Amino acid sequence: MLREFVEKNHYIFVDKIDTWEESIRIGCKPIEADGTVDPRYAEQIIECVKKYGPYIIIIPNVAMPHSQEGAEGVNKTAISFMKVKEAVHFEEGNPEKDANLFFTLASCNPDEHMANMVKLSEMLMNEELVEELLKAEGPEDLLRLQEKYLD
Repeated sequence: MLREFVEKNHYIFVDKIDTWEESIRIGCKPIEADGTVDPRYAEQIIECVKKYGPYIIIIPNVAMPHSQEGAEGVNKTAISFMKVKEAVHFEEGNPEKDANLFFTLASCNPDEHMANMVKLSEMLMNEELVEELLKAEGPEDLLRLQEKYLD
């Protein structure tokens, strides 16, 4: 999966992002660049988080931005990866709702989407891998971690 992010150019590394809304928009950029989604998709995710709260924080330091099935602006099924050096706060004063790692999901094919979710879940269950992803600086680190943990 990490190799796929690099091969498809579905990754971005950022030092600091001022708002959680901006983190959603920036995290969608790699999959906007190749037409997987258009800018409407990021706005839909933002609206969902405003409506339902920070449901996208799945474990400490890890966010999985996504919208509901059939969301506007989704043309393909894919995941993009974003690492933010300085944590993004989704709920002020609640460090449990901070994120540095973002796995943005876009889906227009339920079977591919479920396969992506399974692969991502398995990867995130490896605490050592998550710790190393938090230290990753660029695509070469993603490739190294793919070889170390996932090949």
